[in-house]
Amino acid sequence: MNLFHIGPYAIEGSAVLAPMAGITDQPFRNACRTQGAALAVSEMVTSQTHLWQSRKSQNRLNFTHENGLRSVQIAGSEPAQMAMAATACIDAGAHIVDINMGCPAKKVCNKAAGSALLQNEALVKDILNAVVDASHVPVTLKIRTGWSTETNNALNIALIAQEAGISALTIHGRSRACRFKGHAEYQTIAQVVKAIDIPVIANGDITTPEQALRVLEQTQAAAVMIGRGAQGDPWLFNRINHLQATGQHLEKPHLAKVAKALLLHLNAMYEFYGHEHGIRIARKHFAWYMDKHLSTQEAAKAARQQFNLLQSSKEQLQLVRRLFTEHLPLEEEAA
Repeated sequence: MNLFHIGPYAIEGSAVLAPMAGITDQPFRNACRTQGAALAVSEMVTSQTHLWQSRKSQNRLNFTHENGLRSVQIAGSEPAQMAMAATACIDAGAHIVDINMGCPAKKVCNKAAGSALLQNEALVKDILNAVVDASHVPVTLKIRTGWSTETNNALNIALIAQEAGISALTIHGRSRACRFKGHAEYQTIAQVVKAIDIPVIANGDITTPEQALRVLEQTQAAAVMIGRGAQGDPWLFNRINHLQATGQHLEKPHLAKVAKALLLHLNAMYEFYGHEHGIRIARKHFAWYMDKHLSTQEAAKAARQQFNLLQSSKEQLQLVRRLFTEHLPLEEEAA
């Protein structure tokens, strides 16, 4: 089993779950860890702690029943404010604080946060120093290759991060200008790995075990970070780990296993959000499971359409059982 360290924590595995706003909530993080994710980073929270009373922020800082290390991502542009947010996250139970300097979203960059910070290396240094100094837990950083392809400064940022005491660095192989278009490049990540001593995690366009191993070999990164590839397919982490450990491909889960995991995931969402909100949140996750595991796009589309009309958790669970009934053992049908 691949092993690397973030501060005092031994991280076992080759793939970690990316922080994705509106997606990597606690139920999804737990599902991915259960299926082999070495680490799962929470959704981004604002450094403006006076806004944390909103339902969205409260959910993102709720670690009740978390089944692994709690890594919490913060975003902002003011060093002192970021330091205060880090301290507040630690007080709320964070084992690791992750700093967002990679988000390309306009609403984040327009506030000079996220990947916009890559334009100001002096400010990057001030933020990293402030957060590390304020934290008694490891601090990690997520960046892109630069603000644009013409201003690739990932190596400069990496050296600043190492000097500041950052414990691990994740690099998405695109600039902010690229957003999610085109193909991620890994040459920059490989250059950074050679230049610094802290663990580097490679991110971008990694959706299969084969691609994960190619990126690990090309970059010599400590691990890869999986985002969209894990939506509806938390088993991807185990398939990556298995292929790296054995050289053999682990088959995708049988539909009975998919149904069992989906039922558990749905119930976790109802418990976490409450039934009314959980029913709405469940729809996108259900859609991803269908897209990844049903045999045809037509079948997945029909299932999504049925599911989206349902107004109760009971109806949602019943539909899952009907869809997979021929694949479910009797004890699961009765669950």
